[in-house]
Amino acid sequence: MSLTSELAAWSYEQKCRTAVAALEKNGFTACYCANRQEAFDYIVNEAAPAQSVGFGGSMSIADLQVAERLQGEGKELLIHGRPGLTPEERLAIMRRQLTCDLFLTGTNALTLSGWLVNIDATGNRVGSMLFGPKEVIVVAGRNKLVDGDLETAIRRVKEWASPPNARRLNYQTPCGSTGFCADCNAPDRICRITTVIDRKPRLTDLRVLVVNEDLGF
Repeated sequence: MSLTSELAAWSYEQKCRTAVAALEKNGFTACYCANRQEAFDYIVNEAAPAQSVGFGGSMSIADLQVAERLQGEGKELLIHGRPGLTPEERLAIMRRQLTCDLFLTGTNALTLSGWLVNIDATGNRVGSMLFGPKEVIVVAGRNKLVDGDLETAIRRVKEWASPPNARRLNYQTPCGSTGFCADCNAPDRICRITTVIDRKPRLTDLRVLVVNEDLGF
């Protein structure tokens, strides 16, 4: 590792640990992971008693390649983005994610004050984060950290998360073509539901893994 990379990792570690401390102050169970392998191991361990595992369509979770491991352990994986599903089948899976044993997702932004900020088009992902599953694990790579207020976090989502997500899902939005938010009114607009989880939901076992690597976008 070069000196530049070493110092950058150290700097990110301080910010990650600051976010973890803030999350714990806000009632969440939070854990600092030095790398994606530690996050992978944490999830596999927590998934041991789970029969059903829901996936929120997160690229951060996809980057960890945890689905492949859990599939091999015989878990029922609730993945609404699988190719070949009909709209009705996709909707049925989304609804089952609301009551699964373990729900895995990322977050669009994590403030250093310990707030999880997300923007959804349908609301199935944030709905499952808030209430229903027996356990929720949110994975936040260091690239999701925001040193600022709610406005800064929302700007981060619209500038850095929404455009690539629109392109990934082949939605016909201005940002999916240009890479820049236009605050559009397109029928395929994905910025429809904004949520801020500033304290642990009362009845949800919500855990946050803050990882000192870039994950998702």
